[in-house]
Amino acid sequence: MASTGLWIGFGAGLLLLLVIDLLVFGRKPRSFSLREGAAWTAVWIGISLTFDLWLWHHAGAKAAIEFLSGYLVEKSLSVDNLFIFILIFQYFSIELARQHRVLVWGIWGALTLRGLLIAAGAVFIKAFSWSLYVLGAFLVYAALHLLLRKSKAVHMEANPVLRWVRKIIPTSQDDGGGNFFVRRDGRWMVTPLLLALVAIESADLLFAMDSIPAVFGITRDPFIVFSSNACAVLGLRALYFVVAKWITQLRHLGTGVALILLFIGLKMLAAHWVEIPSGISLAVIASLLAAATMASLLDKRPAKDDAKNAHLERQG
Repeated sequence: MASTGLWIGFGAGLLLLLVIDLLVFGRKPRSFSLREGAAWTAVWIGISLTFDLWLWHHAGAKAAIEFLSGYLVEKSLSVDNLFIFILIFQYFSIELARQHRVLVWGIWGALTLRGLLIAAGAVFIKAFSWSLYVLGAFLVYAALHLLLRKSKAVHMEANPVLRWVRKIIPTSQDDGGGNFFVRRDGRWMVTPLLLALVAIESADLLFAMDSIPAVFGITRDPFIVFSSNACAVLGLRALYFVVAKWITQLRHLGTGVALILLFIGLKMLAAHWVEIPSGISLAVIASLLAAATMASLLDKRPAKDDAKNAHLERQG
């Protein structure tokens, strides 16, 4: 278990990185080039790997391997879920230059939400050890659902949070120059930017239901669970601008993610009889992710325009 000092130190470093990201990149609307997005993705990955090396030196190989395994699981889930973000931005007609600001604030919300869920999950698992088997069964169900799903269509009209926001607060048709709120005719109104942010946070809540149990299947240490989640989410903004234009080419990534969840779920269900070492778990997760990526790159079939299909479904 991590010491209080380690929690405080990591929290302070995380807050500093978030403030820098907000002040430097989140204040004005701007679009990212592929080169800039790739550079910042490399920076965030470098920070995460540096922290992992620090863990190896100060906490041992087991903690470092568990962190890297959790990081890979969360990162692979995040890449697969970026497609949903693209559909959300298309649904609300958010310009590319405005999307960055939504993602910056979305990261703050995602980290806060995940911190609360991880804390609740750690307390629940400690109090009820049998809950690990429930989480394992849920991951197996989630994996099978991912393997059998036929589309990733987004049905915004069914989102209860969005419906509630629209019901109690008037909605503007424009974003007022990239703002979340605008004043029209003497009253405050929310903009499509805020609605997109609400939709992304709602989607992230669903994503966390898969990723957090998956990392708890790798380690019981709440610090490793949170730090691996936080490091993966921190780089999500830059990664979005890297993969947004060709994410539909990663047609087999969803299958790889589903198999990873299936492996972790089965590992949790069999934990009473079979203990799989952290090193083997890392090797399996990395191999499945690499195989899914390679299969996607080798698949030369034209990518389906799922984003267009989902948009037409909304209109129809």
